[in-house]
This record gives sequence, C-alpha cells and structure tokens, in this order.
Amino acid sequence: MPSTAMRRLPAPLFLLLSTILLALLSAVPLARGSALTTTINANERTCFYALVDKVGEKIGFYFAVQSGGSFDIDWVVTDPTDTIIIEGERERQGDYIFTAHHTGEWSFCFSNDMSSFSEKLVDFDIMVESEPRPVAPAKPTALTEQTSSLEESIYKLSGSLSSIQRTQKYFRTRENRNVSTVRSTEWRIFTFSLAESLLMCGMSAFQVYVVQRFFSGPSRRRQV
Repeated sequence: MPSTAMRRLPAPLFLLLSTILLALLSAVPLARGSALTTTINANERTCFYALVDKVGEKIGFYFAVQSGGSFDIDWVVTDPTDTIIIEGERERQGDYIFTAHHTGEWSFCFSNDMSSFSEKLVDFDIMVESEPRPVAPAKPTALTEQTSSLEESIYKLSGSLSSIQRTQKYFRTRENRNVSTVRSTEWRIFTFSLAESLLMCGMSAFQVYVVQRFFSGPSRRRQV
C-alpha cells in the first residue's frame, strides 16, 4: 500500500499551485543592471553606457561618492540623440528613475574637473527594467482574482525590497564618509601634535642656547 507522501495531490490543489507558480514567474520584472565601483582621477571624465531595447522602459540610476575630496562629483545622463536628460554638479549622491523615450545607447558620465589632485571613488548602479503586467480576463473567476491579488502583493514586495536596497546603499555611503572623516581627523590631530612637539623642542633648545650665550660671555669687573 503506498504511503501518504507518495499519494498524488488532488487536481484542484495541483492546479492552484501551478497557477501560483506561473504568477510568480510572470510577475518577476525583466531587468538588466550593473552595480560597479570606479575611480575617477582629477580632471577626468568617465562615461558608461546602457542599452535600451524598447521605448517606455524604466531606467534607474544611482550613484554615491565613497571617498575623495569633498565627496562630490559632476554627472550627466544623455539619451541616444545626445540630449541631456538629467544632470547635476558637485553632488554627493543621487537616485533617479525615468522613462526611456528612445531606444539605443544611453550614456551616464561622471566628471571630476573640479578637483586638481584628488581622485574620487564612486559607486553606481544602472538598471534598465521592463515590468509587463498581464491583462485581466473579461470574466474574472475566483482563481484569477486570487492570482491578481497575489501579483499585487508581489509588486508591493518588490517595491519594498527596492526601498530596502536604497536604504542600505545610503547607510553604506554614510559609513564610508564617516570612516573617511575619522581618518582625516586622526591625521590632522597627529600632524598638529607632531608640529606642537617640534615647536616646543625648538623653543627649549633656543632658550638653552640663549642662557648659555648669556653666561659664557666675558665677565667685566669694575675697578675702583
């Protein structure tokens, strides 16, 4: 006699599980992205490119300066027609989402022209995604209504995950900046302490020299 684990699932339950699985797979957004870290030297301009296949796709662009100078960078986003879509100057961090109205290569450029000697370490993420939603049937059934509510929950969960990722990136940037500030403060304290010690040693040596010169000079006696 076959065991309970080997029994087949009832047909309605199997159909429901299959529908839920298909809904999960169809609700996953099609995304093409790249999370990178790059170093931009002083007076340097660096560009990165993303390919957009269809008009109406969503483009997400995130960047954060992790170290270097005042933690700022100039940036610009242009479409395949060389039209500037969005730009900024001396910004530390940015998170933008916009719709692509042209297909082709979109450019994302960073410029460090404002720095004469300081290089910048920049984290950035370029995401091109398309989220097609299935068309609801003309006559909804109980199963389709359940599937639709499940899809809505998945979309809300996806939005929450994206918000959590942005928050994590923000705290990572804050942590890196705080570490850089602490290191810079430590170096300044060390430099100031060293200069103060050298100054005190120099003043002590000068005082010893003056006292020695004062007492080593020829003595003059007055005769009566």
